[in-house]
Amino acid sequence: MKKNTLQKTLALFLAGAMTLGLAACGGGSDKAADASPAKEEEPAKEETAPEQDSTEAEAETETEAEAPAADGAAGMDGWEAFAENVTLKVPVYDRGVEGVPTVNDNYWTGWIQENFGDKYNVTVEFVPITRTDVMTDYALLAASESLPTILMEYDYPKLSQWANDGYLTTYSLDDFAQVAPDYYAQMVENNQLGYTELNGEVYFALAERPFYNCGYTWQNWVRMDWLREVGYDHVPENREEFLDAMKKIQDAGIAEHPMGGAQIPDRGAHQNYGYRTYPQDELEWAMYGDSVISSLGWEPNKRLLKVENENYNLGITNPEYYITDDETNKAAFINGDVYQFGGYISANMDWLTAFYEQNPDAELAVIPIYGPDEGLGTVPAWRADNPFGMIIGFSAFATEDELKAAWMYMEWMTQEDVLFTMQWGVEGENYNLGDDGLPVSVTDYKGDYTQGFNNSKDYWCVTTEARNAGTIEQIIKSSTPNDLPQDFSDAIIENYNSRLALIDQGYAVNDAIFGVVLEAETEYLGTLGELYKEYADQLIMCAPEEFDALYDELSQKYLDAGYQAVLDDRKAAYEAGNSTKLPK
Repeated sequence: MKKNTLQKTLALFLAGAMTLGLAACGGGSDKAADASPAKEEEPAKEETAPEQDSTEAEAETETEAEAPAADGAAGMDGWEAFAENVTLKVPVYDRGVEGVPTVNDNYWTGWIQENFGDKYNVTVEFVPITRTDVMTDYALLAASESLPTILMEYDYPKLSQWANDGYLTTYSLDDFAQVAPDYYAQMVENNQLGYTELNGEVYFALAERPFYNCGYTWQNWVRMDWLREVGYDHVPENREEFLDAMKKIQDAGIAEHPMGGAQIPDRGAHQNYGYRTYPQDELEWAMYGDSVISSLGWEPNKRLLKVENENYNLGITNPEYYITDDETNKAAFINGDVYQFGGYISANMDWLTAFYEQNPDAELAVIPIYGPDEGLGTVPAWRADNPFGMIIGFSAFATEDELKAAWMYMEWMTQEDVLFTMQWGVEGENYNLGDDGLPVSVTDYKGDYTQGFNNSKDYWCVTTEARNAGTIEQIIKSSTPNDLPQDFSDAIIENYNSRLALIDQGYAVNDAIFGVVLEAETEYLGTLGELYKEYADQLIMCAPEEFDALYDELSQKYLDAGYQAVLDDRKAAYEAGNSTKLPK
């Protein structure tokens, strides 16, 4: 197996420019939609082998997978305990959430050690990674040559940067398929092989993400009782109704600043998908349509910030939002001071439980998926997830045995019985079986088998991104709290179905993934994140009549500070055929 040579510059090359399909989500057994390679002409390369189109390349990759070049039984039947103990270091997010066990020392880390590690003479160490500062944590671990054996993240640019900085090793898909055939077959079924390669060599494995483009896992809740108090029997459907409802809530003395608000994170904060023009211009989408580096200077971003400026000047937004963190804003919602708050659904949502404890007579509603808002000029578009879950690389410092142990761990976690136990816990403790034979979580469980955040997802996300049990309707019901005064599962199912109907209109948007390392992104990511926070706050808090001129001024400064270099890199990559494309 070949090690990465820790070079500074590494050209990333996908097996052809991948065209992301946005096929409709289906039932519980459906996999991610196709991401078929598009046949693209590439610029001439010096001293290289003759080019082949991406369809041929993918076919060769799949042929290799069908006949792994390794001896002995494939998969777990061929595993034996290591002769000498191997240490496997696995990252796990430390989210700073109260009420969950210590992420690297709890019943479930012990269960993994007992049922996997002890059997194969592997010591499994879980390495806490601060969720809000992932890149810093990995950089410090790399500097001390103590990277975990597995490196994983959701964002492709982060993995590209790690490869560029020499954190990752290459590996053989044939060898991987021999050790982890079920995991490999899952990647083949989900058409993910084209995402595994960097510069013609394999760097990544990819976890599954069922129902990736329907976005049902994140929902926003609002105070329906407040709306009823000011004369509404439904959640506002457009900007005109929203402004009317907020003013009436203010005038009635229910809340001074109904929407609350929290400070802008340094990246991924302002998603402007609903403010774009559809169908999208593909070059603009490739250059600006990114959820990591905010697109100050692009018209959709201007429209988004102008709305936030209006909310601020009308007092709808907390005037101290810029010094308010998300936890403080959440507490304001729980205490009954804020109209809206959003989060990922799970069987146990502590903040909703706390809300009803503080506001026992309150009524909440999930915001429905509405059609275009002509007054605001928006459409019901959203950022679809990538057609893969975790992107997984392997440490450049790992030994051969450590790499094999990592593959064994991934394969073991993919087994149906193991995954079910990790996702649901212990029957009679963490869950009970319902009349339909499907598991139902015990949402208020506090015993010895307490799971980690979101049903221990940060452990089993190495293989999949969602708990599966039954149809999508059953999955949503099992992933929604059943111990609250209100049941939101039907509303969430309705939102899911509404989005299904919108996918074919191009409103489920994937960001472009580039087939080359974008050096400017690596260089300017941190600087632009901090600048955007500063500039966005100025634009949100300025007088409305000053907005346009200030936006132009700050946009130019943002370009000069590195954003223009980012745009140039993206444009060059797109025009060279080294990026994904919009679905046709």
